[in-house]
Amino acid sequence: MSANRPSWTGLVEAVREAGQYATPAEAEHVTRVVLSALGDHVTGEERVDLARALPEEAARVVASRIPLNRPLSAPQFVDAVAARTEGATPATARWDVSSVLSVLPALVGDELVDRVLAQLPSGYALLFGKAELVLTA
Repeated sequence: MSANRPSWTGLVEAVREAGQYATPAEAEHVTRVVLSALGDHVTGEERVDLARALPEEAARVVASRIPLNRPLSAPQFVDAVAARTEGATPATARWDVSSVLSVLPALVGDELVDRVLAQLPSGYALLFGKAELVLTA
């Protein structure tokens, strides 16, 4: 394990705090579901760099997914997470998604998150707790 790579426990604890989940097990489940969904969307160098920056367990969750041909819109992404979570509503799924994705910039760096966001349709930045990117030519 790389010395600067965060731990899985640290990631889950950050998600637990961000989402105010009652138990580490609940935070771990949410983290796995959301990172799995994210793995459906990130491709190329960003996927490799994200896997390198995440804790090993999280990297395996992301890397185990085969990216979709076309990424879902941010609302569809939230709906996909809701579909993977028993008893979830769109509101609870959005909370879960934001609880996980909003801890990633501090964990993997803003530069990498910005590169990931550049691959995704408009609307994802808010899920990461960031202002929407506006790219100028």
